[in-house]
Amino acid sequence: MEVTPLRKAARRGLADEAADRVREAIFVGHFRPGAPLREVELAASLDISRGSVREGISQLAREGLVRCGWHRPTTVVDVTAEDVTEVYSVRAALDRLAAVTARANATETDLAALDALVADLAKAVRIKAPGPQLLALDIAFHDRVYAAAGNGRLTEAWHAVRSQVFLFQLQRVSLGHEHYRARVVAEHRELAELIRSGDRERLAQVAEHHVESARESLLDSIRPGEATTGKRPSSR
Repeated sequence: MEVTPLRKAARRGLADEAADRVREAIFVGHFRPGAPLREVELAASLDISRGSVREGISQLAREGLVRCGWHRPTTVVDVTAEDVTEVYSVRAALDRLAAVTARANATETDLAALDALVADLAKAVRIKAPGPQLLALDIAFHDRVYAAAGNGRLTEAWHAVRSQVFLFQLQRVSLGHEHYRARVVAEHRELAELIRSGDRERLAQVAEHHVESARESLLDSIRPGEATTGKRPSSR
């Protein structure tokens, strides 16, 4: 059986490195939703022990990226309508709070960084960069909004769903790339402008709508099949 090639793990914390490398492979599409993750193959590809791989997989499970359990294969999570609805509902509330808090607390350095990321997005669209590259810039923009808000617990809450958001958005991009490409720059430019000098209530509405629009776009693409690779497992 062919082993998926992964970048060799550096000797940092091997479980952390394993989690980083597998997460990276998921985010670039090497492991699709529902794909099995086999300890033996991953350990061979990363040149580390199965124990370190197991710990890394446990970390990804806590992030909501993989599902594992007794007598069940470890797999990348499926993108189901239920999961999308739950995660994006949480994200809408978090992004709304992050945006209005950033509006109050952002420094000129923060604002310049947001503008630069919008410019990077525009360039990526112009040169027809692949969807995952656009998505990485999209997520980097939101990371910067949370950093600008300056609320550590809010940032922790974002990181609790960030990996799932990335995976779900990756599925959205793969199913409707041109639709995403057509909207991504304008939507983020509007958010950056409102964080800089916009009306607080308008900003809150736009931040929430930004997430709701992404949610509906993804839900429309995965219905009526419920999941991208099959039915949702009966237990989580």
